[in-house]
Amino acid sequence: MNAANRTSPLTDWTVVVPVVALVALVFSWGRELPGFAVALVALCLAGAVLAAVHHAEVVALRVGEPFGSLVLAVAVTIIEVALIVTLMADAKGGSSSLARDTVFAAVMITCNGIVGLSLLVGALRNRVAVFNAEGSGAALATVATLATLSLVLPTFTTTKPGPEFTSAQLAFAAVASLALYGLFVAVQTVRHRDYFLPVDTGSAAQSKDSHVEPPSAGAALLSLGLLLVALVAVVGDAKAVSPTIETAVANAGLPNAVVGVIIALLVLLPETLAAVRAARRDRVQTSINLAYGSAIASIGLTVPAIALASVWLSGPLLLGLGPTHMVLLALTVVVGALTVVPGRATLLQGGVHLVILAAYLFLAVSP
Repeated sequence: MNAANRTSPLTDWTVVVPVVALVALVFSWGRELPGFAVALVALCLAGAVLAAVHHAEVVALRVGEPFGSLVLAVAVTIIEVALIVTLMADAKGGSSSLARDTVFAAVMITCNGIVGLSLLVGALRNRVAVFNAEGSGAALATVATLATLSLVLPTFTTTKPGPEFTSAQLAFAAVASLALYGLFVAVQTVRHRDYFLPVDTGSAAQSKDSHVEPPSAGAALLSLGLLLVALVAVVGDAKAVSPTIETAVANAGLPNAVVGVIIALLVLLPETLAAVRAARRDRVQTSINLAYGSAIASIGLTVPAIALASVWLSGPLLLGLGPTHMVLLALTVVVGALTVVPGRATLLQGGVHLVILAAYLFLAVSP
């Protein structure tokens, strides 16, 4: 059933799951959990993530596009930022690079995974996936700028040794990230909103989707409240299972960067599903809004949050990427530009982006 037609009764899973996840948070907080308890909390966490995205979609249907994509992107990014800060607060080995690893993983997953899957689904449905080149190009340019300022420059600055910013440099990166994020949101939602609306192809799927009635104001407000409950539950439950994730990665002999990849995959999976559903409805522009919007929010909100958290977090804050990741980032930007400029894409473009993601995941496990 479409989210717009749901009334969210008290017995609905989207209402029950966030509450159960919150209860799991209360009983697990600050305790060392046995294996079965970790599995239950992880199950609650996954359910809360799905419920959070569902309620974000209900709110999105009420406010319309591109505000809908913005709601989803911000909701997912809040989860990501909170997870990063809570995990770094543990001050365990490898936490100094957790923010960099998670943000870069989010950029690669969104710009290659979500974009690639969306183009693949859209092209399979209509032979050619059509989207708005102006909005997509502007979003990609913002992602490239934010990623370079926050993840590439720290490797080359000389005032402080290592891939770190000084306090002044970190403050500048945080302010610049917030400014660019705010400017992008203003352009996306106000000044050039039409650049980010789905291209009208006249397909039956688009026609059916456009006739769906938005939820009532009361239903949207209820979903907004449940969205906040779900986000709190996700952050707390992730905090509870984080020691198990780190231990499993260490026992498997994998690099610490894999923890960041797992976090990014966890919080972006529901958004990936939402983007694929939009592509199946012949709304590829909505999928691209979700992908690039999440990448922009991930950097634009995470870097300022980490900069603020660094006041009380001990240890170094490593933000600069290594040579391998910089090559993958450059490849992503170049291929992304070649993809979005024409405003049309085929199966080939989708496959190329997915191969880049596969290369990133493989090299994360086997650097």
